[in-house]
This record gives sequence, C-alpha cells and structure tokens, in this order.
Amino acid sequence: MYDQVTSNKRRSALLIGGFVLFALLVALGLSYLLRFGVVGVVVALLVAIIMSFSAYWKSDAVALALSRARPADPVEYARLHNIVEGLCIAAGLPKPRVYVIDDSAPNAFATGRDPKHAAIAVTTGLLDKMNRLELEGVIAHELSHIKNYDILVSTLAVTLVGFIAIASDIGIRMLWWGGGRRNDNDRSGGGAGTILAVFGFLLLILAPLIAQLMQFAVSRRRESLADLSGVELTRYPPGLIAALEKLRDDETVVHAHSRATAHLWIEQPMPTRREQGRLAWLNRLFDTHPPLEDRIAALREL
Repeated sequence: MYDQVTSNKRRSALLIGGFVLFALLVALGLSYLLRFGVVGVVVALLVAIIMSFSAYWKSDAVALALSRARPADPVEYARLHNIVEGLCIAAGLPKPRVYVIDDSAPNAFATGRDPKHAAIAVTTGLLDKMNRLELEGVIAHELSHIKNYDILVSTLAVTLVGFIAIASDIGIRMLWWGGGRRNDNDRSGGGAGTILAVFGFLLLILAPLIAQLMQFAVSRRRESLADLSGVELTRYPPGLIAALEKLRDDETVVHAHSRATAHLWIEQPMPTRREQGRLAWLNRLFDTHPPLEDRIAALREL
C-alpha cells in the first residue's frame, strides 16, 4: 500500500501537469480559431498560468463554496471534532478545518492543497445517520485522502475542469455567432492552417469530455486506496463497511451537487438511480467512483 501511495504522488504530479497543459491547449485553440493572433497566444499563456496559480491556492475555497459548506461549531458539533482530533493524532496529521453542509443526504469530502492546508466537510445527514464507529470509518477515509496527497490534484481538478468547460463553451458560442475564421484565405499556411482550424474546433468540442475523463483518473483508484488506508487507521474494517452499506442503501441525493466536485465526495453525490430523475443514466455514465458493492467486497476480504 505504501508503494501505491508513492506511485499516487507521482501520478498526481503528472495529472496536474496534464491538466495545465490541456487547459493551455484549449486556450490556444480558442485563440487560433477566433483570430486573436500573437496577442491571443500571450493572453492564453497568461490565463493558463493565472488559472493554475489560482487553482493551487483557492480551489479548496471554491469546492467548499460550491458545496455550501459552513464551519462546524466546536460546541454544537463536539462529537465530530472529537473524532477528527483523535484520528489525526493516530495518523500523525495536523487537524484540518472542519465544515458542515446542511443536507439530509449522508456524504463527506476532503479538500485542500496539502495536509497543513486541508479541510473536511460532512453533511448533517451523515452525522444523523451514522453511529460513532461508522462516522470514524468515513472520517478516516477522508483523512486518508489527505495523508495520501490525493486532495491536491482532486481539488485542482475542480477549478481546471471548470475552466476547460467554460472556455470550450465560450469558444463554440463565439464561433456559432460568426466570431471564427470564415474566410479560407485568412488561414495562414494553406492546408496546415485548415488542419489547425479543424484540430482547434474538435478540441473545443471534445474538451469537456476529455477533462471529464481526466477527472476519472483522479478519483477511481484513489477511492479504493483511501478505503484501505482508512481501515488501517481505525483498525476496524466493519465500521467503514457498515458506513458504505448505509451509503449504498440511502436514496437521498446531495442538493448542492456539482459535476465539477463529484469526484471529491466519498460517494457519488449526484442521482444515479432511474427513480431519482431523467438524467440519472448520464450520471451513471460519468460516475467518478467505483461501485460501492466492489468497495465493500474488497474490505470484507481484509
């Protein structure tokens, strides 16, 4: 497992680089198609740098704001703070900031750029529906994301995926309304210019899908690894198993869900069952989490 954590850190660095490079390609494609020239390339570079810097420093605040999280009062939520403090001592981690989300659906996530600047958010539904051992299992899972350095790349993905989707949408809208290169004679390089234009247009169309696929790489294996690390922390697999079973059987959906932050949560926060809405099939198609049944089965084998 420790080898996996080390490998996880290397993959995190590669994924961060991949996200930044892809965001730059989208910006350059947009600049080329809209005839922004050298100025557009410079602006694209600056935007990519600024977005990457902002994502590194502020994406945790974005994730918490999108989820409508509020600081957990130490008196009102004394049990939650006590569990977090105890597990942090056992894990050798500094205590993260603790937030609560007013939502009846049981769920939780961790965010931040490193263990010293991390935060954990849990829903009121999780606090109401989980006993202490189950809650410890969930919190240990989230602390494992922090300890395994999952949170940096996962949180960066929130901002970068959003940026790629917005840039793509703006580019397609501007091209639709005549902002692109309409005259073939304007395309420098003849055939090469045409190829670049086609590539840029395809990039804008496929950018949200590619960003979503990169988001999958952020979360699926990390969830299973966090389950194992969480159990190692609590030394009690039945606690997390029972918690995951409750999450599996619960049909409520997080109201403040967003596709940009879906990969952060311990369970898919968006509706995936047919009776939960018409778009449930789409959420299943783009599910960022491995099936709960598979995660439960893996823990039972320990």
